[in-house]
Amino acid sequence: MTEERLVTPDEMMEDESELSLRPERLNQYIGQTAVKENLRIFIEAAKNRNESLDHVLLFGPPGLGKTTLATIIANEMGVNIKTTSGPMIERSGDLAAILSVLEPGDVLFIDEIHRLPKSIEEVLYPAMEDYVLDIVVGKDESARSIRVDLAPFTLVGATTRAGDLSAPLRDRFGVINRLEYYNEEQLQSIVKRTGIVYETPIDDQASLELARRSRGTPRIANRLFRRVRDYAQVMGDGVITHDIAQLALDRLDIDSLGLDYVDHKYLMGIIERFGGGPCGIEAIAASIGEEPQTLEDVYEPYLLQLGFIKRTPRGRVITPQACEHLKVPYPLK
Repeated sequence: MTEERLVTPDEMMEDESELSLRPERLNQYIGQTAVKENLRIFIEAAKNRNESLDHVLLFGPPGLGKTTLATIIANEMGVNIKTTSGPMIERSGDLAAILSVLEPGDVLFIDEIHRLPKSIEEVLYPAMEDYVLDIVVGKDESARSIRVDLAPFTLVGATTRAGDLSAPLRDRFGVINRLEYYNEEQLQSIVKRTGIVYETPIDDQASLELARRSRGTPRIANRLFRRVRDYAQVMGDGVITHDIAQLALDRLDIDSLGLDYVDHKYLMGIIERFGGGPCGIEAIAASIGEEPQTLEDVYEPYLLQLGFIKRTPRGRVITPQACEHLKVPYPLK
């Protein structure tokens, strides 16, 4: 059975520093303007009608704020949130135990919803549409179906692989939003806010340098901030200057565009082992010792965004922009 608990809007995270970094309201949330403004309208309309918000699907690369938006939705609606993930719900009884304790209007957040077992999806359909559970108990001739009424709730699903969702599940979400990478200005604002939360001064050039190297991702920006802060405390006077930021990021092997050791290994692997491509993701992963799904979910989206690789019917191909960045001659063949 999944070990989950209800948390109130004021108690979303156990780690206080992590909680303080997460905005709690839509007006505190930086970036994703279109998604944020649409959610504001939908939430206000649902509250005016005294209804639960329609089910929400959030998809996009890791670290862009899907979990944060789920907690904000609960805060804005003034309800509790229960969190779990697709792989943790293995049996229909697990799902029934979660849904049966929800109060009217509560939010159920399922991360990695694309990893729900097919049998669980089928139980979830009537719960999403009609707020009922149809559970089969017993076996063979003694088997019978029991219908359990549920309180109206809002399912917020998050996934990095929207294409892996089955069509019937995807169609049952009334609000579907794609989260995009952040621009430098938005990330710089996030870095400055992180500096205030951690009571660590950071100058404008340093915050911009961090923003440039954060791969368009707030989670990475905050992680890099913590490491640069360490350098500022040990090698400086605690203030993050541009020189300190540049030194720290260079030592962490984060280049000017935010590419790290694995990105470089991935790109050079295609160039050196496959002549620039085309080549399949499994072949690349095997040649550099990484998992194919990790490359697809974590690394490729940003490389595609930069225009450093192309996905073709025959496989991945390096682009001239990537070669220019890596200072490798192009064409390769």
